[in-house]
Parts: sequence; C-alpha cells; structure tokens
Amino acid sequence: MVGDSAARQEDGTGGERYRPGYELVAERLLQHIAEQNLRPGDRLPTEQGLAELLGTTRNQMREAVKVLAAIGRLNVRRGAGIFVAADKTAAQEELAHFQPTDMAHVSMLLDFRRLIETETARRAASLATPIQVRKIRETAEESLTAGAEQRAQEFADADKRFHDAVAIAADNIFLQADVVNVRRFALQTDTLLFHGDVPGSLEVAGRQHVAIAEAIAEGDPDRAVQLMAAHIDTTQRQFERKIRNRMFKMGD
Repeated sequence: MVGDSAARQEDGTGGERYRPGYELVAERLLQHIAEQNLRPGDRLPTEQGLAELLGTTRNQMREAVKVLAAIGRLNVRRGAGIFVAADKTAAQEELAHFQPTDMAHVSMLLDFRRLIETETARRAASLATPIQVRKIRETAEESLTAGAEQRAQEFADADKRFHDAVAIAADNIFLQADVVNVRRFALQTDTLLFHGDVPGSLEVAGRQHVAIAEAIAEGDPDRAVQLMAAHIDTTQRQFERKIRNRMFKMGD
C-alpha cells in the first residue's frame, strides 16, 4: 500500500530520515490528478474513496489532502467535497498539473525563475531608489544572519522579503506578479519534498543575497544579473541533487 511505506532521504546533515507515508500519498494524488486530466474545479472522490483508489489508508489520505490544501492544490469544502483548486484564468489552469517533485517540472520552473529574476535584478540596479536599496540590503543581511545560524523559518521569511524587495525596485507590476507566482510554485516543492526546510546551504544563499544587494546598490546591472543567475543555478543544483537522492533511496 502506498500509505504504509516511507522513503529514506538525506536529512542535510549526512544522515537519513524517513519521509512520512502521507507525503508519498500526496505525490501520488497529484499524479492521479494529472493522469486523469482533471481540471480546476473538478470534484474528487471522498477521502475514503481516494484511499481505496490509491491503495492507502483513510488516515494517510486525510493528511495528504490537508497538505495539498495547505499549498493550494486542493480546495476542501465542508459538506461539498474535495475539489482540484480553481485558478482564475485559463493560463493558470495549465499550471494545475505542476508536479512539485518532478525534476523536469522543477527545472522548467527554475528556468523561468532565472529569466524573471535576472531581469528584476537588472532593472533594480538601474532604477532602485535609496530607500529601496536600503530595504534590499537589510533583507539580504537578515537572510545571511538567519542562514549562518541555520534558522530555517527565519531564513525563508527573509528570503521572501529580499526577492520581493528586488522585484519592487524593478518598478514593473507584471514582473512583481511573476516573481510572486514563481515563488509560490517553488514553495510547493519545498513544502512537499523537503518538509519546509529550505534546500541546500542557507548561509551560502544568504551570502549570495548580500552580493546581489551590493551590485544593485552600486548600480551595476550586469553584475546584478550575473550574481542572480548564479544564485538560481545554485538552487537548481541543490534541488536536482536532493531529488536524485530521494529517487535513489526510494528505489532501495
């Protein structure tokens, strides 16, 4: 049964941990939605029905549904049922089948993130006001401090504030919206695959933030683009390594 097993995964300190069965069930449920070509607004069977369909227990399915509802993939309506979460536009509907643990999907996400966030960095280096530069520097330093002390949640909060500050300084509401959406999907991968722990070295990421902030403060768009691209490339390598490790462990 899917929900009765757990997968070993590197815990980031050289050891191993077991992924709870409900995480595996959540992944399988997303795969089922994609395989059945279900669309936002489509109704799913009950928790018991889904458990029987996917060969797991109702308790595991209940926890899986909670996780997917929390990250915006399902909509649970009391008295009505479980639905594929509805997006607002047809274009967004095409993203409903994004698989947070599929490396091909994650690679496409990071490719798009590289396109968007290198442009926000370039524009921020040319357009940021002194107040915006101060905000970018402050959030970069906050992320470095939290990363150096391995305070994952505080780092994640500072990381969000940093990238948001850069996007705001780019002075383009559409770029800002794209940054928000890209990071929303990245959070799904982080939450579902890594238990909410930011993948890779937090301190390295914090130092990269500080370097990007300095390039923006110095008004050097080429350097800002180069550093932002390197930052996202580092993130991609970390995701690839952890997903490969997860697949290898599950195959044991």
